[in-house]
Amino acid sequence: MNRRTFVASAVAAGYSLASSTGIVAGRNLGTMTLQSEGVDVTATTPKTGYAAVNGLEMYYEIHGSGQPLVLLHGGFSTIDIDFGRALPALAATRQVIATELQGHGHTADIDRPLSYALMAGDVAALLGHLGVAQADVFGYSVGAAVSIELALQQPDLVRKLVLATPSTNWSGLHPGLLTGLETMTPEVMYGSPFHDAYLEVAPRPEDFETLFAKKQAMDRAWAGWSDETIQSITAPVLLIAGDADIVRSEHVVELFRLFGGGVAGDIAGLPPSRLAILPGTTHITLVHRGEWLAAMVTEFLDAPMPEAG
Repeated sequence: MNRRTFVASAVAAGYSLASSTGIVAGRNLGTMTLQSEGVDVTATTPKTGYAAVNGLEMYYEIHGSGQPLVLLHGGFSTIDIDFGRALPALAATRQVIATELQGHGHTADIDRPLSYALMAGDVAALLGHLGVAQADVFGYSVGAAVSIELALQQPDLVRKLVLATPSTNWSGLHPGLLTGLETMTPEVMYGSPFHDAYLEVAPRPEDFETLFAKKQAMDRAWAGWSDETIQSITAPVLLIAGDADIVRSEHVVELFRLFGGGVAGDIAGLPPSRLAILPGTTHITLVHRGEWLAAMVTEFLDAPMPEAG
């Protein structure tokens, strides 16, 4: 892996850094090509559209039917890059609503800063536009941060929450990973899978440099969430990270405890929230684990909701 490729993926991971061989099933997006672990990513024919919400023309896809599940992608990414492997299996048993956030993928940017709070408001407005009163939410990387913000803003809207590579503050990352990001320029992304995808699907490909600058500004302004704020989330949570992720495993375990985990289940009973650390898995390759993700996410979402009180 060359330095340019590494840096591009580091920036694209948002508040997360990553190694980079971004791959959509069967398509060469980096230094290798992988198939989709036996899942046919063309198996579903989605309904696609744009919703006028908060000044955006927000792109979305709807696959399957049943209990709604919202998918929120990572920084600079798209639905296909981050969820192409798991989506068909998820859509086999539920209605998957996948969207692309402000300035990402098919959703054009507007004259507004990027922030997790604003993007969460966009997702809530999209669900209102679609007539969805409650949904499960699966967010990866930047999408995980947006999912946390959505659960805080609209607790009645979120039934269950899946957070892949979650970090609630900068100390959640391995030390030293942020060094040098402040001086990065858009050129570090050129030739990366994220930039290639942007040029292919963005309504205004010339806006990439603006998106890059807004993403840097959002990172500089991000203060994270306190433990008390995180504990106020009432939805059951499935936390997922790789054992070689950019988020420290210790941080993910700490979050699990905040959500009621870390108990002796045979004595205290199973907590409503769950933890999965995937072996041999980095930040970027986490989304390559399509079969693993679909199986564990489906089982978690299908489990009965905890009794109130």
